[in-house]
Amino acid sequence: MIVVQNVTKQYKIRSGIKTVLDNISFTVNPSERIGILGVNGAGKSTIIRLIGGAEKPSSGKIERTMTVSWPIGISGGLQGTLSGIDNLKLICRIYNKPIDENRAFLEEFTELGRYLYEPVANYSTGMRAKLGLGISLMIDFDCYLVDEAIAVGDKNLQDKYKDILNKRKTKSMILVSHAERQIKENCETVYVLHNGSLTKYAHPNPAIEFYNAIKASK
Repeated sequence: MIVVQNVTKQYKIRSGIKTVLDNISFTVNPSERIGILGVNGAGKSTIIRLIGGAEKPSSGKIERTMTVSWPIGISGGLQGTLSGIDNLKLICRIYNKPIDENRAFLEEFTELGRYLYEPVANYSTGMRAKLGLGISLMIDFDCYLVDEAIAVGDKNLQDKYKDILNKRKTKSMILVSHAERQIKENCETVYVLHNGSLTKYAHPNPAIEFYNAIKASK
């Protein structure tokens, strides 16, 4: 279980303090897949970074009793001077996973061919995203943090990605997005993030209606 309790996140900016998340609370249960809708800049990625442990809340607390992935869809953790395969080896050593087995998975999943043996610094943005997504899916986490990753790559890659997550039905997922279709296809409980606050919906349709009303008001 993941419990986000009364979490506020603020950043110092030139004009003072900007509150991105204002006293939000929610719980993620085992096998639960929740979506968080929000316009660009609403703070969706901030929530993912906080749950993943990349940042700390300004106040409140986050409790985790299950393993949590790094943010899938954010490839910033890749080492640019290393090749794709060397990044794979590094992650395998950290998580004590077999290298050869996961090398075969990565080659098939990403379809990057010889570029897997080139430095990641030479990759295009799309290639980095494919590599980051493939490496993320190698590890069997209890909960996957997904930051728009379903939109990565072509339809073939997206289908493979969805197939892997569908086979892991017992796993939890937190998907943050501004894409209504992604949320509707992958989530049951949906939250809308607006002005630092979260509104919970038990079904995607009313959440999407509220989200569209927010967009229309801007």
